[in-house]
Amino acid sequence: MNAVRQIVFSAVLLFLTVDFSVAQNPLFIPPTLSGTSFDLNIQNGTTQFYPGINTPTYGINGALLGPTLIVNKGDWVTMNVTNNLTGAGNSTTIHWHGLHVPAMDDGGPHQIIEQGTTWSPDFQILNSAGTFWYHPHGDNKTDRHVSKGIAGMLIVKDSAEAELTLPRTYGVDDFPVIVQTKAFDILNQIAISTELDTAVCVNGTIRPYLNAQAQVIRLRLLNGSSSRSYNFGFTDNKSFKMIAGDAGLLDNAVSLTRILLSPGERAEIVLDLQGMTGQTINLISFSSEMPNGIYGAATVSGMMGGTIPNYNLNPLNGADFGVLQLNVVAPTVNPVTTMPGSLITNAPWTSYTVARNFNLQPDTMMSPLGQVAGPFNINGVHFDMNTINFSTYLNTTEKWKISNNTGIAHPFHIHDMHFYLLNINGGAVPDYEQGKKDVVLVMPMQYVEFITKFEDFADDMIPYMYHCHLLHHEDDGMMGSFTVIDTTSAGISTVEKTKFIIYPNPAQNFISIKFENQISSAELTIINLLGEIVLSSKINNINTARIDVASLTSGIYFFQIRAGNEFQQMKFIKQ
Repeated sequence: MNAVRQIVFSAVLLFLTVDFSVAQNPLFIPPTLSGTSFDLNIQNGTTQFYPGINTPTYGINGALLGPTLIVNKGDWVTMNVTNNLTGAGNSTTIHWHGLHVPAMDDGGPHQIIEQGTTWSPDFQILNSAGTFWYHPHGDNKTDRHVSKGIAGMLIVKDSAEAELTLPRTYGVDDFPVIVQTKAFDILNQIAISTELDTAVCVNGTIRPYLNAQAQVIRLRLLNGSSSRSYNFGFTDNKSFKMIAGDAGLLDNAVSLTRILLSPGERAEIVLDLQGMTGQTINLISFSSEMPNGIYGAATVSGMMGGTIPNYNLNPLNGADFGVLQLNVVAPTVNPVTTMPGSLITNAPWTSYTVARNFNLQPDTMMSPLGQVAGPFNINGVHFDMNTINFSTYLNTTEKWKISNNTGIAHPFHIHDMHFYLLNINGGAVPDYEQGKKDVVLVMPMQYVEFITKFEDFADDMIPYMYHCHLLHHEDDGMMGSFTVIDTTSAGISTVEKTKFIIYPNPAQNFISIKFENQISSAELTIINLLGEIVLSSKINNINTARIDVASLTSGIYFFQIRAGNEFQQMKFIKQ
């Protein structure tokens, strides 16, 4: 109880940091990396969020957060991701949130990067211009690793966006704004899965200010928080225009005074600061206006009266607080002076052949606490590394209905593809949500429907994820997996003439293969979840074989046998 009091006391003190009359730290602008080959080093670090107080953090190519990666549509890129984290149990992953990439390159919980190793996915940038991000997606580790600092922005550029009159000089009139809240324990360490996230950070900076030019500027808003949603707006309800959502530009710029972003969501906005030299304007989260049920609103309570423990102790919940102070300075030599209107033409799919239902629900409907505090599941099951929840087929267009049967709003994220919203609880979709998305906030006891198409990539064995983007919900198992299967590919058949079994499974030092019939000649291959061949051999004229796997690290592998035109694959676990 004393530790709880200490954290609460620290939370109250940290709440004072959102008063922008005392904003005093220049906003950190992450450096950029561009080109087609990127070296990303995940490492330990130390960060002073407050003067004289050292907090252990994680970062990518630095102590906290990572560089902004700038890539071009159509380029082939290689991401060399090295895990140099110290401390036991610090394997990790890196997921390219929002990018359309092959399953083996997606960076979900199956693409594990062990400590001291490098993962080098190679893929083509197929996304249109937009703001994306990269972050860990390890099984049961996402919240801890993201909260401690492993995250970065990724910007895709293309020719269509380049033709528009928009601010696009990074760090001059085009700014990354990665918003996160954090909690600190009595040892000044970042606390995980606590409701006392009272330190508001932008790009890792507490009490930040930005010297912004008196011209049209662009802010790339990213909600990188573990749980908290933000209702962004500006001082005196100054209007702005939203030009892009999660996965790309809208058809037309939309005039707004508020934009609600849940964890994982992004929005690109443009703000006209002309004629305001010498003035100050604040980016604020108007959380007092958020509907109840959203994490960060005044109240989150279940149908039967349950609440989240310690939720009412957090002074940010239901309060309006500052996020970023903009000090308006003289314009640049060649400023953008016009606000955008029409942008690009999106082409949403209009018909589908498969409809799926996903129910977000508490593990027990009888517990009032469980309605809002979890644990939660999707369609009655929790994530299992060894389970594929369903398979779809390449080039299939599907409608997904996400029904929230809990007392808390859940941001639902799908990997691989973007989607277009069809309706929200049966009603119309607002203009600002009609573009490409990969996260949608589903309100309590409501539903959303969206349409998506599974294009370009198929893999029978390695899955993509769908999950709640409240990170402790994800870590607690509110996630599922699916594969995309190409029915036209040759060589992979579900019925084979040559049958075999492998045992024991799980295995420690050896696995044995027993064939139904004698094999005259075959090639045996063991592949890890990164798609890398870790062992291969040939066999001749045998019924059984014994393979030494003692040197393999623990994890999931695929055992492949190819005999002539026949091909078989089986999954096994190395303990």
